Amino acid sequence: MNDVILHAFDWHYTDISGNAGRIAGLGYGAVLIPPPLYSDVSGTEWWQRYQPKDYRIIRSFLGNKGDLEKMIAALHSNGVRVYVDIVFNHMANEDRPDRFNFPGEAELLRYKEERSSFEKDRLYGNLDVGLFSPWDFNPYGAIKDWLDPFQSTEYSLSGLPDLDLGQWVIEQQRRCLQELNAMGIDGYRVDAVKHLPEAHIKGVFETPDMAGKYLFGEALTSNDNEERIFLWPLFHDTGLSFYDFPLHETLRRTFSPGGSMRELVDPAAFGQALPKWRALTFGVTHDMPNNDGFRGVMLQPQDEYLTNVYLMGRDGGVPLIYSDNNQSAANYTEDRNRWANSWKRDDIAAMLRFHNAVHGQMQSSLYEDDGFLVFARGEVGIVAINKTDVWQHPAISTEGLRLGGYRCQIHGYQMEVSGDRFTFAIPPREAQMWLFSGG
Repeated sequence: MNDVILHAFDWHYTDISGNAGRIAGLGYGAVLIPPPLYSDVSGTEWWQRYQPKDYRIIRSFLGNKGDLEKMIAALHSNGVRVYVDIVFNHMANEDRPDRFNFPGEAELLRYKEERSSFEKDRLYGNLDVGLFSPWDFNPYGAIKDWLDPFQSTEYSLSGLPDLDLGQWVIEQQRRCLQELNAMGIDGYRVDAVKHLPEAHIKGVFETPDMAGKYLFGEALTSNDNEERIFLWPLFHDTGLSFYDFPLHETLRRTFSPGGSMRELVDPAAFGQALPKWRALTFGVTHDMPNNDGFRGVMLQPQDEYLTNVYLMGRDGGVPLIYSDNNQSAANYTEDRNRWANSWKRDDIAAMLRFHNAVHGQMQSSLYEDDGFLVFARGEVGIVAINKTDVWQHPAISTEGLRLGGYRCQIHGYQMEVSGDRFTFAIPPREAQMWLFSGG
């Protein structure tokens, strides 16, 4: 079963539906879609989707309930699973007198005046009454100490109304998930997971309703200390999978001038990566280019390319490919077209072919050096990555490999592997993904 996730960041649902066949044809196994819960339909900014107004309605700038249903059907008919980005930590930060009532008196009046329209987009519940009141929210102010676990879970994110862990809140979130499950959703990305109390995560996501769903959270960290405080406790105390920030940190260190590629042979063995069965691996997440505070952990473009080869070539984790519509380029011109349509770029398509061809095959090291790395996947796949500025020519043992022709999925080159030892030629700052083609 194909497992690579396409993160269709802030895509309109109709665009996902229209591309469902090509997404499947390229070899993606799932699509992570933007948060679908009711948010400002006129809000063009991506962050509007992360400020829900009401769990009981599916409607946003990106589409309505009907659009979502058609998108799910299109992806499922092509054998692609649907994962939803779900926002349960907070509600929308709105400038109105009753800002801790959701959806608020003005919105409830609109529901009545436009009843037929909102009924079409209703997910569940009685829209004549409110969903949350002031006593459903934490009374504390905004987070001041970002390394304090209590503030992280009990205070608010930059003024966003922070939901309290109460029975009513849990019931509504579980009901929301039940109805999304009934629509055919296959899994969930838990937004702001490090800001949710552990009891909240277990009470909402670790329930019989969620059996068989792929659940993963983004506990965004940038160093060992933050991972120790936020990520590892959640990893050990819940059953969710997580974005592999320890591995991303390892990759940033590896591709730095003084870093060593040897760290990538088996990083999980040294606590520098999550165990592969609960890791979601990535070269970039949407927070990195779109939030000023996280841009410092982004990889340089060529290093990100080499990282993608490593992540798609290795045995371990569920890879995620991020593809946007130039959202961050409005503020950072250097981002223009860096990730736009990356999902169908030739190099990504080649990585998908390799990944799916060797999925489940054992990984074994063929050559280790500070500047480059060569490893095998089973007896039919070879990955070579060179971070240096010069050609590298490692001589590898062919034991365990099939002898004969190989084709590089990225560049299209052919090579013949023969004899007991074989010498590679890896260009500077480049990578190769070889698949056995016969012999």
